[in-house]
Amino acid sequence: MTHQTHAYHMVNPSPWPLTGALSALLLTSGLIMWFHFNSMLLMTVGLVCTLLTMFQWWRDVIRESTFQGHHTPVVQKGLRYGMILFITSEVFFFLGFFWAFYHSSLAPTPELGNCWPPVGIFPMNPLEVPLLNTAILLTSGVSITWAHHSLMEGDRKQMIQALFITIVLGAYFTVLQAMEYYEAPFTISDGIYGSTFFVATGFHGLHVIIGSTFLVVCLLRQLHFHFTSTHHFGFEAAAWYWHFVDVVWLFLYVSIYWWGS
Repeated sequence: MTHQTHAYHMVNPSPWPLTGALSALLLTSGLIMWFHFNSMLLMTVGLVCTLLTMFQWWRDVIRESTFQGHHTPVVQKGLRYGMILFITSEVFFFLGFFWAFYHSSLAPTPELGNCWPPVGIFPMNPLEVPLLNTAILLTSGVSITWAHHSLMEGDRKQMIQALFITIVLGAYFTVLQAMEYYEAPFTISDGIYGSTFFVATGFHGLHVIIGSTFLVVCLLRQLHFHFTSTHHFGFEAAAWYWHFVDVVWLFLYVSIYWWGS
């Protein structure tokens, strides 16, 4: 950074936006091929290319921030704004699912039996696995906060312990949700109830998997001494994302599992 007269990061030419766009084209085209012709070859190629692009692009970002010193306070401020806007877009993403659920449940049509849950649907008991999952995610919110405070205080050992506990809790949540899906008395094809239930909770489950992956990368980076008490936005972004996942689950639990049952 010594040759620059400003604090901004001028990114070097990168091939990853191009490979990312081509990978997305292959992936979406492959999905169409799979749906219509039952061929998974193109979709698999697109998925592999997408994963390779993600890995190499984020590897470059880590190099730029950790080893090359490009992530100055000004650049970190821009990254913070970017993460805030991304989480805001995710809020509206889930808002659409809640809108669909309440639109159908607050005024059920005669086709549903004028009641909610619809006639013939046996909803899950909110005081069983869903309540356990709620406790797991709330506990993970405590442990990720513990990890953040340990990092800011320079306590490396406690930070690693707390982050590992958070990852284990996220994996446990995912396993319980998979078991819940396997034993569910209804499917995604069971009308509007099945559709709204599985799409909303399924996308939340996907976000838990993404967030857990985010935290695993942060754990590996912490083991390699990438974070300091004052320079750790990669972990901070993961913590923000995890808290967002926690809050969405609370709304899902209260709306779909508890009130909706």
